[in-house]
Amino acid sequence: MKRRLLSSIVCLSLLAVLFAGCGKTADNGAAASSGSPTSAKTGTIGVAMPTKDLQRWNQDGANMEKELKAAGYKVDLQYASNDIQTQVSQIENMIANQCDLLVIASIDGDSLGTVLAQAKEKNISVIAYDRLIMNSDAVSYYATFDNYMVGTKQGQYIEKALDLANAAGPFNMEIFTGDPGDNNAKYFYNGAMDVLKPYIDSGKLVVKSKQVDFATVATANWATETAQSRMENIISSFYADGTKLDVVLCSNDSTALGVTNALTASYKGSWPVITGQDCDIANVKNMIAGKQSMSIFKDTRTLASQVVKMVDAVMKGGKAEVNDTKSYDNGTGIIPSYLCEPVFADKDNYKELLVDSGYYTEAQLK
Repeated sequence: MKRRLLSSIVCLSLLAVLFAGCGKTADNGAAASSGSPTSAKTGTIGVAMPTKDLQRWNQDGANMEKELKAAGYKVDLQYASNDIQTQVSQIENMIANQCDLLVIASIDGDSLGTVLAQAKEKNISVIAYDRLIMNSDAVSYYATFDNYMVGTKQGQYIEKALDLANAAGPFNMEIFTGDPGDNNAKYFYNGAMDVLKPYIDSGKLVVKSKQVDFATVATANWATETAQSRMENIISSFYADGTKLDVVLCSNDSTALGVTNALTASYKGSWPVITGQDCDIANVKNMIAGKQSMSIFKDTRTLASQVVKMVDAVMKGGKAEVNDTKSYDNGTGIIPSYLCEPVFADKDNYKELLVDSGYYTEAQLK
């Protein structure tokens, strides 16, 4: 009898321990489902990139995916082949598949209002990546490099290379900027022109083609072929008689590559100063060979890391870190932004910036 009583007491004690253990598991589960850091990292992040046709977007997408996965998130990474409707459909699918947050590098900043209204209805936060999404109140944050500074640095490089403050001139210049649907292109253009326009107005810089305003010098889709064709026409019309071309302001490397191709094929004068942006491999090789003077280096690893921090903060129910709350109005109001600082690379410092940092290997640039 005593043995049976003792056994019963032991069994009851064990059951009490088991139930207590279940209670603790239930408490932990409730805490996890209410927005703890652990549960936040079970979410899916939709990453929409514009195209694989430009090297920089491949790097951006790869860096973003790597960083997000390392932080514990699932990633739905899509490229849209520079087709607006494809990007819209991809984002619709991300929303339908219940992604938790969207990171979007738009093809056309004005084209996503309708689809992002769907995201807002489902309380899905949106971070505009490198290109500001316009006219949508669904955009929570914007992460990019300081785009106006990009253009300013290009203009200042030209100013120094030609010694515009002191030289008599005149110097002949042509201008190539980016896609008119990319809001960044206007910042690049304005930053450079704020430095260079006084010299144009004074006659020290002369644009022989008279193609100066943004709409005229824009390059659809930032396409190398489009820039090359336009440069070929400019050469045949204004420089075929031996007139010297001193400088070409190019807002990025794909347009700079088109300009360089055209000059190589049909320009007979001394080589001009050529600017660029993104430090694409082909352009860095041209820089080393003396065919491109500089390129703005925007380390996409830095931008990806910052965006992952922003994603993490939002997914945990907090606010993302920003450092600009004045500059970027997308038509619905100022978008809180984080701006990374760009630097320029040229033949004198490219090895330190690009090779020593591990961005490229020596072999890639040969």
